[in-house]
Amino acid sequence: MSPPQAPPLLGGVDLRVSRRLLWIGSAAYPLHNIARVHTLTLHPKRKEAVLRFLRNGAIIMATAIALTILSSVTALASTDTAGGLILFVWLGAGAMLVYSLVEMASVLNAPAHYVLAVETSGPSTAVVTSRDPAHLNHLVGQIAHAIDHPEAEFQVTVESITVSPNHYYFGDNVNMYGGSGNVGITT
Repeated sequence: MSPPQAPPLLGGVDLRVSRRLLWIGSAAYPLHNIARVHTLTLHPKRKEAVLRFLRNGAIIMATAIALTILSSVTALASTDTAGGLILFVWLGAGAMLVYSLVEMASVLNAPAHYVLAVETSGPSTAVVTSRDPAHLNHLVGQIAHAIDHPEAEFQVTVESITVSPNHYYFGDNVNMYGGSGNVGITT
């Protein structure tokens, strides 16, 4: 018997259960390795983006001021060289501030996404989305059913998203405080 082929992509991402494998696009996940299937809303890390911008801005400005002071020392030797260095320092600082501002704006303007997440017993996680949250909730039930019933097969088309884990909150944050069995979960 030949190994199963990855499903073709049809205007979205095909999510399919076939022969004890969950296919999401061209990635295959053995159903027995799936640890959790759930829906959640991915929220952008807006507060962290603002704090990162402020921290980077402070570092950029402090560096630019320090380099300006050092450049003014060279003014004793050559006024033209010092002026060129100071211009270069502040143009570079301005460019880095603009880059940091654009990076922050991209996170601030990013929408929240309602997604279906499939987590395996290893480090892999697959995330797909749909404009209809009820559709994703139904898919969680279908995948859970397929895990318990080897004969189950289905195929649907969902949307895929590409998000940076640095810009979104993903899943639960688990904090353990000393001892054993003391676990606090925040969402």
